[in-house]
Amino acid sequence: MGLRVLAAMSGGVDSAVAAARIAEAGHDVTGVHLALSANPQSHRTGARGCCTVEDSRDARRAADVIGIPFYIWDMAERFQRDVVEDFVSEYAAGRTPNPCLRCNEKIKFSAVLDRALALGFDAVATGHHAKLVDGVLSRSPDQGKDQSYVLGVLTREQLSHAIFPLGDSTKAQVREEAARRGLTVADKPDSHDICFIADGDTRGFLAQRLGAAEGPIVDQSGEVVGSHQGAHGFTVGQRKGLHMDRPAADGRPRYVLSIEPVSNTVTVGPRSALEVTSITCGSPVWNGPATAEDLTVQLRAHGEVYACRFAEIGGGVRIDLDRPATGVAAGQAAVLYSGDTVIGSATIVAAS
Repeated sequence: MGLRVLAAMSGGVDSAVAAARIAEAGHDVTGVHLALSANPQSHRTGARGCCTVEDSRDARRAADVIGIPFYIWDMAERFQRDVVEDFVSEYAAGRTPNPCLRCNEKIKFSAVLDRALALGFDAVATGHHAKLVDGVLSRSPDQGKDQSYVLGVLTREQLSHAIFPLGDSTKAQVREEAARRGLTVADKPDSHDICFIADGDTRGFLAQRLGAAEGPIVDQSGEVVGSHQGAHGFTVGQRKGLHMDRPAADGRPRYVLSIEPVSNTVTVGPRSALEVTSITCGSPVWNGPATAEDLTVQLRAHGEVYACRFAEIGGGVRIDLDRPATGVAAGQAAVLYSGDTVIGSATIVAAS
């Protein structure tokens, strides 16, 4: 007997094919599009953004082709509170959040999953590129599209009610299948960057909400080398857009080393000063078996992978890297892997 499955349909090709596969497998599938914006734009800007009127129409058309019921759920207020406001407050505190990760945690696999279970559904299916076998999450074979990192915050309980039908497929295979199925989204470009900042101007978005506040840019000695209009416009590891008054003495590029929101100070220095080998994290989530071999950590979405060791300390985690990493920012997630299997995640607090 098939499962009752709620298929989250964004209006893109991945979620459409995921819904089609689940329906073809004999499950009782209902499609749902999440309305996440209180004022959706009628059209996307290039390949940016999502949650537009166009996307909801594309999702409905895909559901019609597949032959499944379709609904739109208004999650705009919850999304604004748990994702957008969280994003702004994290930057205001000098940290660098990942809104896609937060959306998976708070919206798709908390608010949506909770409602789905309350309505009698057995599981939620999404178009994420990640493998899930017997509740164990691992990387997609398409390394360029792998989304296991942004799913690493999910608990074992949440994963037990999740289905990722694209787990064994590459993006090219998904598009080819969409075309064979007659889905009009087969060639639709992917959304990217931050979905609620359609023009991609994160600094401008934050400035509108946090306002301008002039502050100093200093080097490691504390000497003022420039000024800025708000520390919230920077992230650790940033090189471009610093607009300093004077170049470094050695003529080499300088990078953001730290952000101090209380004094509104941005500290810059050479790339070598960004190197860290020890990372302290809080709020760990364990969702897979840890092994002593082949342990790695990923510190940003689609970022490099580092061989590591870890230890649980005082309710948190300390991760020691086998080689230095750069641009490690507080607020990002550290996702631990054993081979390709996700064993857990935690939020980066500090690095040295």
